[in-house]
Amino acid sequence: MKYAPTIGLEIHAELKTRTKMFCDSANDPDEKRPNVNICPVCTAHPGTLPVINKEAVRHILRIGKAVGGTLADFTEFDRKNYFYPDIPKGYQISQYKYPLVTGGELNGVAITRVHLEEDTARSIHGDKGQGTRDKEYSLLDFNRAGVPLMELVTEPVITSAEEAGAFARELQLLLRYLGASEANMEKGQMRVEVNISVRQEIGDKRQGLGTKVEIKNINSFRAAERAVEYEIKRQSALLEEGGKVKQETRGWDEDTQETFSQRLKEGAADYRYFPEPDLPKLKINEIEEFKNLALPELPWERRERYRKEYGIKDEDTETFVTNDLLGAFFENTAAALNGDAAKAKTAASYITSDIAGLIAKTGKPFELVPEMFAALIEMVAAGAVSSRGAKDILAEMYENGGDPKEIAEKRGLLQKSDEGELRAIIDKVIAANADAVENYKKGKESALQFLVGQAMKESRGSANPQVLKNLFVEKMR
Repeated sequence: MKYAPTIGLEIHAELKTRTKMFCDSANDPDEKRPNVNICPVCTAHPGTLPVINKEAVRHILRIGKAVGGTLADFTEFDRKNYFYPDIPKGYQISQYKYPLVTGGELNGVAITRVHLEEDTARSIHGDKGQGTRDKEYSLLDFNRAGVPLMELVTEPVITSAEEAGAFARELQLLLRYLGASEANMEKGQMRVEVNISVRQEIGDKRQGLGTKVEIKNINSFRAAERAVEYEIKRQSALLEEGGKVKQETRGWDEDTQETFSQRLKEGAADYRYFPEPDLPKLKINEIEEFKNLALPELPWERRERYRKEYGIKDEDTETFVTNDLLGAFFENTAAALNGDAAKAKTAASYITSDIAGLIAKTGKPFELVPEMFAALIEMVAAGAVSSRGAKDILAEMYENGGDPKEIAEKRGLLQKSDEGELRAIIDKVIAANADAVENYKKGKESALQFLVGQAMKESRGSANPQVLKNLFVEKMR
Protein backbone atom coordinates (compact mmCIF):
# COMPACT_ATOMS: atom_id res chain seq x y z
CA MET A 1 0.00 0.00 0.00
CA LYS A 2 1.22 3.52 -0.80
CA TYR A 3 -0.22 7.02 -0.70
CA ALA A 4 -0.41 9.37 -3.67
CA PRO A 5 -0.84 13.15 -3.25
CA THR A 6 -3.36 15.36 -5.00
CA ILE A 7 -2.36 19.02 -4.91
CA GLY A 8 -4.03 22.23 -5.98
CA LEU A 9 -2.69 25.76 -5.54
CA GLU A 10 -4.34 29.06 -4.70
CA ILE A 11 -1.96 31.91 -5.48
CA HIS A 12 -2.55 35.56 -4.64
CA ALA A 13 -0.58 38.39 -6.22
CA GLU A 14 -0.86 42.12 -5.59
CA LEU A 15 -1.30 43.93 -8.89
CA LYS A 16 0.80 46.85 -10.06
CA THR A 17 -1.60 49.79 -10.34
CA ARG A 18 -1.39 53.47 -9.45
CA THR A 19 -4.31 53.29 -7.01
CA LYS A 20 -6.16 50.71 -4.96
CA MET A 21 -8.93 48.45 -6.23
CA PHE A 22 -11.98 50.52 -5.29
CA CYS A 23 -10.64 53.95 -4.29
CA ASP A 24 -8.07 56.60 -5.20
CA SER A 25 -5.60 55.86 -2.37
CA ALA A 26 -2.06 55.14 -3.59
CA ASN A 27 -1.01 51.54 -4.17
CA ASP A 28 2.56 51.72 -2.86
CA PRO A 29 4.06 48.44 -1.57
CA ASP A 30 7.25 50.25 -0.50
CA GLU A 31 5.53 52.64 1.93
CA LYS A 32 6.94 51.95 5.41
CA ARG A 33 4.89 54.47 7.41
CA PRO A 34 1.68 52.85 8.70
CA ASN A 35 -1.79 54.11 7.73
CA VAL A 36 -0.60 56.72 5.22
CA ASN A 37 -2.22 55.51 1.99
CA ILE A 38 -5.78 55.32 3.28
CA CYS A 39 -9.13 57.03 2.76
CA PRO A 40 -12.73 56.65 3.98
CA VAL A 41 -13.43 54.05 1.24
CA CYS A 42 -10.61 51.58 1.99
CA THR A 43 -11.11 51.95 5.74
CA ALA A 44 -14.86 51.31 5.35
CA HIS A 45 -16.35 54.51 6.71
CA PRO A 46 -20.18 54.48 6.62
CA GLY A 47 -21.75 55.92 3.47
CA THR A 48 -18.73 55.43 1.18
CA LEU A 49 -19.03 53.73 -2.21
CA PRO A 50 -16.42 51.70 -4.14
CA VAL A 51 -15.42 52.38 -7.77
CA ILE A 52 -13.81 49.66 -9.94
CA ASN A 53 -10.16 50.09 -10.99
CA LYS A 54 -10.14 49.43 -14.74
CA GLU A 55 -6.37 48.85 -14.90
CA ALA A 56 -6.65 46.02 -12.37
CA VAL A 57 -9.39 44.38 -14.46
CA ARG A 58 -7.22 44.74 -17.57
CA HIS A 59 -4.28 43.04 -15.81
CA ILE A 60 -6.43 39.99 -15.03
CA LEU A 61 -7.75 39.78 -18.59
CA ARG A 62 -4.21 39.88 -20.02
CA ILE A 63 -3.14 37.15 -17.58
CA GLY A 64 -6.12 35.10 -18.73
CA LYS A 65 -5.21 35.60 -22.37
CA ALA A 66 -1.59 34.60 -21.71
CA VAL A 67 -2.59 31.28 -20.12
CA GLY A 68 -5.19 30.51 -22.79
CA GLY A 69 -8.18 30.93 -20.49
CA THR A 70 -11.72 31.96 -21.42
CA LEU A 71 -12.28 35.65 -20.78
CA ALA A 72 -15.65 36.54 -19.29
CA ASP A 73 -18.17 38.45 -21.33
CA PHE A 74 -20.29 39.06 -18.21
CA THR A 75 -18.74 39.40 -14.75
CA GLU A 76 -19.64 40.79 -11.36
CA PHE A 77 -18.16 41.28 -7.90
CA ASP A 78 -19.41 39.55 -4.76
CA ARG A 79 -19.26 40.07 -1.03
CA LYS A 80 -17.30 37.35 0.79
CA ASN A 81 -18.45 37.60 4.39
CA TYR A 82 -16.10 36.77 7.23
CA PHE A 83 -14.87 38.65 10.26
CA TYR A 84 -11.23 39.26 10.98
CA PRO A 85 -9.58 42.38 12.46
CA ASP A 86 -7.75 43.16 9.20
CA ILE A 87 -11.00 43.18 7.14
CA PRO A 88 -12.28 46.74 7.75
CA LYS A 89 -15.74 46.22 6.22
CA GLY A 90 -16.37 42.84 7.86
CA TYR A 91 -16.47 41.40 4.31
CA GLN A 92 -14.15 41.29 1.33
CA ILE A 93 -15.14 42.32 -2.19
CA SER A 94 -14.19 39.36 -4.36
CA GLN A 95 -15.60 37.28 -7.23
CA TYR A 96 -17.44 33.99 -6.91
CA LYS A 97 -19.89 32.82 -9.57
CA TYR A 98 -18.65 34.92 -12.50
CA PRO A 99 -14.84 35.24 -12.43
CA LEU A 100 -13.00 37.26 -15.05
CA VAL A 101 -11.14 34.17 -16.36
CA THR A 102 -12.00 30.49 -16.41
CA GLY A 103 -9.78 27.64 -17.59
CA GLY A 104 -6.33 27.88 -19.15
CA GLU A 105 -3.02 26.19 -18.54
CA LEU A 106 0.45 27.14 -17.34
CA ASN A 107 3.55 24.95 -17.16
CA GLY A 108 1.41 21.90 -17.94
CA VAL A 109 -0.99 22.55 -15.03
CA ALA A 110 -4.69 23.16 -15.69
CA ILE A 111 -6.14 26.36 -14.23
CA THR A 112 -9.65 26.54 -12.78
CA ARG A 113 -10.12 30.32 -12.60
CA VAL A 114 -8.43 33.67 -12.20
CA HIS A 115 -10.40 36.35 -10.40
CA LEU A 116 -9.99 39.78 -8.86
CA GLU A 117 -10.50 40.93 -5.30
CA GLU A 118 -9.18 43.39 -2.72
CA ASP A 119 -6.38 42.70 -0.26
CA THR A 120 -6.73 42.93 3.51
CA ALA A 121 -4.95 45.22 5.96
CA ARG A 122 -1.74 44.01 7.58
CA SER A 123 -1.74 42.69 11.16
CA ILE A 124 1.40 43.28 13.18
CA HIS A 125 1.76 41.16 16.31
CA GLY A 126 4.27 41.98 19.06
CA ASP A 127 5.41 41.48 22.60
CA LYS A 128 5.99 44.42 24.96
CA GLY A 129 8.44 42.45 27.06
CA GLN A 130 8.66 41.18 30.62
CA GLY A 131 6.97 43.04 33.43
CA THR A 132 4.26 44.53 31.22
CA ARG A 133 0.72 43.83 32.28
CA ASP A 134 -0.59 43.32 28.73
CA LYS A 135 2.42 41.70 27.17
CA GLU A 136 1.08 40.70 23.76
CA TYR A 137 -0.48 43.19 21.36
CA SER A 138 -1.62 43.55 17.74
CA LEU A 139 -1.53 46.60 15.47
CA LEU A 140 -3.22 47.18 12.11
CA ASP A 141 -1.71 48.94 9.11
CA PHE A 142 -4.39 49.76 6.51
CA ASN A 143 -1.97 50.76 3.72
CA ARG A 144 -2.53 47.35 2.10
CA ALA A 145 -6.30 47.28 2.64
CA GLY A 146 -8.03 47.51 -0.73
CA VAL A 147 -4.93 46.84 -2.90
CA PRO A 148 -5.94 44.96 -6.12
CA LEU A 149 -5.32 41.26 -5.65
CA MET A 150 -5.30 38.48 -8.24
CA GLU A 151 -6.31 35.03 -7.09
CA LEU A 152 -5.43 32.13 -9.38
CA VAL A 153 -6.76 28.66 -8.57
CA THR A 154 -5.39 25.53 -10.23
CA GLU A 155 -7.14 22.24 -10.78
CA PRO A 156 -6.08 19.56 -8.25
CA VAL A 157 -3.77 17.90 -10.76
CA ILE A 158 -0.33 18.56 -9.26
CA THR A 159 1.34 15.42 -7.90
CA SER A 160 4.63 16.55 -6.32
CA ALA A 161 6.34 19.35 -4.42
CA GLU A 162 8.66 19.98 -7.37
CA GLU A 163 5.74 20.42 -9.77
CA ALA A 164 4.04 22.83 -7.37
CA GLY A 165 7.21 24.92 -6.99
CA ALA A 166 7.82 24.98 -10.75
CA PHE A 167 4.27 26.22 -11.42
CA ALA A 168 4.54 29.02 -8.84
CA ARG A 169 7.91 30.16 -10.24
CA GLU A 170 6.57 30.21 -13.81
CA LEU A 171 3.54 32.22 -12.70
CA GLN A 172 5.78 34.77 -10.97
CA LEU A 173 7.80 35.09 -14.19
CA LEU A 174 4.64 35.55 -16.27
CA LEU A 175 3.30 38.28 -13.96
CA ARG A 176 6.59 40.17 -14.27
CA TYR A 177 6.70 39.83 -18.08
CA LEU A 178 3.15 41.21 -18.29
CA GLY A 179 3.96 44.08 -15.91
CA ALA A 180 0.99 42.95 -13.82
CA SER A 181 2.89 42.47 -10.56
CA GLU A 182 6.39 42.41 -9.12
CA ALA A 183 5.20 39.27 -7.27
CA ASN A 184 7.94 39.64 -4.67
CA MET A 185 7.34 36.94 -2.07
CA GLU A 186 9.61 38.56 0.52
CA LYS A 187 7.42 41.68 0.42
CA GLY A 188 4.22 39.63 0.54
CA GLN A 189 3.25 40.66 -3.00
CA MET A 190 2.76 37.00 -3.91
CA ARG A 191 1.41 34.39 -1.51
CA VAL A 192 1.07 30.66 -2.15
CA GLU A 193 -1.55 28.48 -0.48
CA VAL A 194 -1.52 24.72 -0.96
CA ASN A 195 -4.53 22.40 -0.91
CA ILE A 196 -3.34 18.83 -0.48
CA SER A 197 -4.79 15.42 0.18
CA VAL A 198 -3.37 11.92 -0.08
CA ARG A 199 -5.19 8.80 -1.23
CA GLN A 200 -4.40 5.14 -0.89
CA GLU A 201 -3.21 3.19 -3.89
CA ILE A 202 -3.50 -0.60 -3.70
CA GLY A 203 -1.89 -2.10 -6.76
CA ASP A 204 -3.21 -0.17 -9.75
CA LYS A 205 -6.41 0.90 -7.97
CA ARG A 206 -6.87 4.36 -6.51
CA GLN A 207 -9.14 4.63 -3.50
CA GLY A 208 -10.74 8.00 -4.29
CA LEU A 209 -9.70 11.42 -3.04
CA GLY A 210 -8.56 11.98 0.52
CA THR A 211 -9.53 14.76 2.91
CA LYS A 212 -8.22 18.15 1.79
CA VAL A 213 -5.95 20.24 3.99
CA GLU A 214 -5.04 23.86 3.22
CA ILE A 215 -1.58 25.22 4.10
CA LYS A 216 -1.24 28.99 4.56
CA ASN A 217 1.55 31.40 5.61
CA ILE A 218 4.04 30.23 2.97
CA ASN A 219 6.53 32.97 2.12
CA SER A 220 8.91 31.37 -0.41
CA PHE A 221 8.90 28.80 -3.20
CA ARG A 222 11.26 26.55 -1.28
CA ALA A 223 9.02 26.77 1.80
CA ALA A 224 6.03 25.76 -0.37
CA GLU A 225 7.91 22.70 -1.61
CA ARG A 226 8.98 21.72 1.90
CA ALA A 227 5.46 22.22 3.25
CA VAL A 228 4.08 19.90 0.56
CA GLU A 229 6.74 17.27 1.27
CA TYR A 230 6.06 17.43 5.01
CA GLU A 231 2.29 17.27 4.64
CA ILE A 232 2.46 14.24 2.32
CA LYS A 233 4.48 12.41 4.95
CA ARG A 234 2.24 13.57 7.82
CA GLN A 235 -1.02 12.54 6.17
CA SER A 236 0.40 9.24 4.89
CA ALA A 237 1.69 8.31 8.36
CA LEU A 238 -1.67 9.23 9.92
CA LEU A 239 -3.58 7.01 7.51
CA GLU A 240 -1.08 4.20 7.90
CA GLU A 241 -1.73 4.23 11.64
CA GLY A 242 -5.48 3.99 11.07
CA GLY A 243 -6.20 7.64 11.82
CA LYS A 244 -8.23 10.19 9.87
CA VAL A 245 -7.11 13.44 8.26
CA LYS A 246 -9.12 16.49 9.39
CA GLN A 247 -10.27 19.09 6.88
CA GLU A 248 -8.49 22.11 8.30
CA THR A 249 -6.26 25.10 7.63
CA ARG A 250 -2.65 24.63 8.70
CA GLY A 251 0.29 27.02 8.81
CA TRP A 252 3.95 26.46 7.96
CA ASP A 253 6.60 26.96 10.64
CA GLU A 254 9.91 27.79 8.99
CA ASP A 255 11.86 27.17 12.20
CA THR A 256 10.58 23.66 12.86
CA GLN A 257 9.98 22.83 9.17
CA GLU A 258 6.54 21.52 10.08
CA THR A 259 2.91 22.41 9.41
CA PHE A 260 0.67 23.19 12.39
CA SER A 261 -3.10 23.33 12.89
CA GLN A 262 -4.71 26.78 12.78
CA ARG A 263 -8.46 26.32 12.36
CA LEU A 264 -11.10 24.15 10.72
CA LYS A 265 -11.37 24.85 7.01
CA GLU A 266 -14.34 26.94 5.89
CA GLY A 267 -16.47 25.97 2.91
CA ALA A 268 -18.03 28.34 0.33
CA ALA A 269 -21.32 28.30 2.25
CA ASP A 270 -19.59 29.72 5.33
CA TYR A 271 -18.74 32.92 3.42
CA ARG A 272 -22.38 33.63 2.43
CA TYR A 273 -21.45 35.05 -0.97
CA PHE A 274 -23.89 37.42 -2.64
CA PRO A 275 -23.49 39.99 -5.47
CA GLU A 276 -21.92 43.30 -4.36
CA PRO A 277 -24.84 45.76 -4.55
CA ASP A 278 -22.64 48.88 -4.72
CA LEU A 279 -20.80 47.88 -7.93
CA PRO A 280 -22.15 47.59 -11.49
CA LYS A 281 -22.20 44.34 -13.46
CA LEU A 282 -19.61 44.39 -16.26
CA LYS A 283 -20.01 43.39 -19.90
CA ILE A 284 -16.36 43.15 -20.85
CA ASN A 285 -16.84 43.25 -24.64
CA GLU A 286 -18.62 46.60 -24.39
CA ILE A 287 -15.79 48.36 -22.51
CA GLU A 288 -13.32 50.12 -24.83
CA GLU A 289 -10.25 49.74 -22.56
CA PHE A 290 -10.56 45.94 -22.69
CA LYS A 291 -10.70 45.54 -26.47
CA ASN A 292 -6.93 45.68 -26.97
CA LEU A 293 -5.15 43.17 -24.76
CA ALA A 294 -1.82 43.01 -26.61
CA LEU A 295 0.78 40.76 -24.97
CA PRO A 296 4.59 40.93 -25.00
CA GLU A 297 6.74 37.91 -25.87
CA LEU A 298 5.98 35.43 -23.10
CA PRO A 299 8.61 33.40 -21.19
CA TRP A 300 7.93 30.10 -23.00
CA GLU A 301 7.91 31.86 -26.38
CA ARG A 302 11.28 33.44 -25.58
CA ARG A 303 12.74 30.05 -24.58
CA GLU A 304 11.60 28.53 -27.85
CA ARG A 305 13.04 31.43 -29.87
CA TYR A 306 16.44 31.06 -28.21
CA ARG A 307 16.44 27.33 -28.95
CA LYS A 308 15.47 27.80 -32.59
CA GLU A 309 17.52 30.88 -33.47
CA TYR A 310 20.69 30.34 -31.46
CA GLY A 311 20.69 26.76 -30.17
CA ILE A 312 21.97 27.88 -26.77
CA LYS A 313 21.97 25.57 -23.75
CA ASP A 314 18.82 25.26 -21.64
CA GLU A 315 20.68 26.58 -18.57
CA ASP A 316 21.81 29.68 -20.47
CA THR A 317 18.31 30.17 -21.87
CA GLU A 318 16.81 30.05 -18.38
CA THR A 319 19.31 32.64 -17.14
CA PHE A 320 18.31 35.06 -19.88
CA VAL A 321 14.57 34.42 -19.46
CA THR A 322 14.66 34.99 -15.69
CA ASN A 323 17.39 37.66 -15.35
CA ASP A 324 16.30 40.99 -16.88
CA LEU A 325 19.81 42.48 -16.89
CA LEU A 326 21.64 39.56 -18.51
CA GLY A 327 18.70 38.80 -20.80
CA ALA A 328 18.66 42.33 -22.23
CA PHE A 329 22.46 42.32 -22.58
CA PHE A 330 22.35 39.05 -24.53
CA GLU A 331 19.62 40.40 -26.84
CA ASN A 332 21.63 43.56 -27.59
CA THR A 333 24.82 41.57 -28.10
CA ALA A 334 23.09 39.15 -30.49
CA ALA A 335 21.77 42.14 -32.45
CA ALA A 336 25.30 43.61 -32.63
CA LEU A 337 26.48 40.23 -33.98
CA ASN A 338 23.81 40.48 -36.70
CA GLY A 339 22.04 37.43 -35.31
CA ASP A 340 24.92 35.06 -36.15
CA ALA A 341 23.85 31.89 -34.28
CA ALA A 342 27.34 30.47 -33.66
CA LYS A 343 28.70 33.76 -32.34
CA ALA A 344 25.59 34.39 -30.24
CA LYS A 345 26.03 30.94 -28.71
CA THR A 346 29.64 31.80 -27.81
CA ALA A 347 28.49 35.12 -26.35
CA ALA A 348 25.85 33.35 -24.25
CA SER A 349 28.50 31.11 -22.71
CA TYR A 350 30.71 34.07 -21.76
CA ILE A 351 27.74 36.00 -20.32
CA THR A 352 26.44 33.22 -18.08
CA SER A 353 29.87 32.15 -16.83
CA ASP A 354 32.41 34.99 -16.96
CA ILE A 355 30.18 38.09 -16.81
CA ALA A 356 27.85 36.58 -14.20
CA GLY A 357 30.96 35.64 -12.22
CA LEU A 358 32.35 39.18 -12.43
CA ILE A 359 29.04 40.62 -11.22
CA ALA A 360 29.02 38.27 -8.22
CA LYS A 361 32.71 38.79 -7.44
CA THR A 362 33.03 42.56 -7.77
CA GLY A 363 29.56 43.87 -6.94
CA LYS A 364 30.38 46.61 -9.47
CA PRO A 365 27.46 48.13 -11.43
CA PHE A 366 27.03 46.51 -14.83
CA GLU A 367 28.26 48.96 -17.47
CA LEU A 368 29.52 46.77 -20.32
CA VAL A 369 28.66 48.09 -23.78
CA PRO A 370 27.03 45.33 -25.90
CA GLU A 371 28.78 46.51 -29.08
CA MET A 372 32.21 46.31 -27.41
CA PHE A 373 31.46 42.85 -26.02
CA ALA A 374 30.28 41.77 -29.48
CA ALA A 375 33.61 43.01 -30.90
CA LEU A 376 35.41 40.75 -28.41
CA ILE A 377 33.28 37.76 -29.51
CA GLU A 378 34.18 38.56 -33.14
CA MET A 379 37.88 38.43 -32.17
CA VAL A 380 37.38 35.04 -30.49
CA ALA A 381 35.53 33.69 -33.55
CA ALA A 382 38.32 34.92 -35.86
CA GLY A 383 41.01 33.32 -33.69
CA ALA A 384 42.52 36.72 -32.94
CA VAL A 385 42.54 35.97 -29.20
CA SER A 386 42.47 32.74 -27.25
CA SER A 387 39.72 31.80 -24.84
CA ARG A 388 42.06 32.56 -21.95
CA GLY A 389 43.01 35.88 -23.47
CA ALA A 390 39.34 36.76 -24.03
CA LYS A 391 38.62 36.18 -20.34
CA ASP A 392 41.44 38.54 -19.35
CA ILE A 393 40.27 41.19 -21.83
CA LEU A 394 36.68 40.85 -20.59
CA ALA A 395 37.76 41.31 -16.97
CA GLU A 396 39.48 44.59 -17.85
CA MET A 397 36.52 45.73 -19.94
CA TYR A 398 34.21 45.05 -17.02
CA GLU A 399 36.42 46.98 -14.62
CA ASN A 400 37.46 49.92 -16.77
CA GLY A 401 35.60 49.74 -20.09
CA GLY A 402 37.50 50.15 -23.32
CA ASP A 403 37.95 48.65 -26.77
CA PRO A 404 38.82 44.92 -26.72
CA LYS A 405 41.29 45.19 -29.60
CA GLU A 406 43.20 48.03 -27.92
CA ILE A 407 43.30 46.09 -24.63
CA ALA A 408 44.57 42.98 -26.45
CA GLU A 409 47.32 44.97 -28.20
CA LYS A 410 48.35 46.74 -24.99
CA ARG A 411 48.58 43.51 -23.01
CA GLY A 412 50.09 41.40 -25.79
CA LEU A 413 47.09 39.09 -25.97
CA LEU A 414 46.60 39.02 -29.73
CA GLN A 415 47.19 35.48 -30.91
CA LYS A 416 50.24 34.90 -33.10
CA SER A 417 49.52 32.81 -36.16
CA ASP A 418 52.68 33.62 -38.07
CA GLU A 419 54.27 30.19 -38.64
CA GLY A 420 57.78 31.50 -38.88
CA GLU A 421 57.56 33.16 -35.47
CA LEU A 422 55.92 30.11 -33.88
CA ARG A 423 58.44 27.57 -35.26
CA ALA A 424 61.12 29.01 -33.00
CA ILE A 425 58.89 28.42 -29.95
CA ILE A 426 58.14 24.85 -31.12
CA ASP A 427 61.83 24.03 -31.54
CA LYS A 428 62.52 25.29 -28.02
CA VAL A 429 59.68 23.23 -26.50
CA ILE A 430 60.67 20.06 -28.38
CA ALA A 431 64.28 20.40 -27.24
CA ALA A 432 63.19 20.76 -23.60
CA ASN A 433 60.67 17.90 -23.61
CA ALA A 434 62.26 14.92 -25.32
CA ASP A 435 60.20 12.40 -23.30
CA ALA A 436 56.91 13.94 -24.38
CA VAL A 437 58.04 13.91 -28.01
CA GLU A 438 58.93 10.21 -27.72
CA ASN A 439 55.56 9.43 -26.08
CA TYR A 440 53.70 11.19 -28.88
CA LYS A 441 55.59 9.16 -31.47
CA LYS A 442 54.46 6.02 -29.59
CA GLY A 443 50.85 7.04 -30.09
CA LYS A 444 49.99 9.00 -26.90
CA GLU A 445 47.79 11.93 -27.99
CA SER A 446 47.94 13.44 -24.49
CA ALA A 447 51.64 14.12 -25.09
CA LEU A 448 50.71 16.42 -28.00
CA GLN A 449 48.33 18.41 -25.79
CA PHE A 450 51.11 18.74 -23.21
CA LEU A 451 53.50 20.13 -25.80
CA VAL A 452 50.90 22.61 -27.08
CA GLY A 453 50.34 23.72 -23.49
CA GLN A 454 54.06 24.29 -22.98
CA ALA A 455 54.20 26.33 -26.17
CA MET A 456 51.24 28.42 -25.02
CA LYS A 457 53.09 29.17 -21.78
CA GLU A 458 56.21 30.09 -23.73
CA SER A 459 54.18 32.53 -25.85
CA ARG A 460 52.39 33.88 -22.75
CA GLY A 461 49.09 32.78 -24.21
CA SER A 462 49.53 34.75 -27.42
CA ALA A 463 50.04 31.82 -29.82
CA ASN A 464 47.16 30.34 -31.79
CA PRO A 465 46.77 26.84 -30.28
CA GLN A 466 45.41 25.28 -33.48
CA VAL A 467 48.35 26.59 -35.52
CA LEU A 468 50.72 25.30 -32.80
CA LYS A 469 49.12 21.87 -32.92
CA ASN A 470 49.46 21.65 -36.70
CA LEU A 471 53.10 22.72 -36.58
CA PHE A 472 53.94 20.21 -33.82
CA VAL A 473 52.38 17.35 -35.83
CA GLU A 474 54.30 18.42 -38.92
CA LYS A 475 57.58 18.70 -37.00
CA MET A 476 57.29 15.32 -35.22
CA ARG A 477 56.41 13.16 -38.25
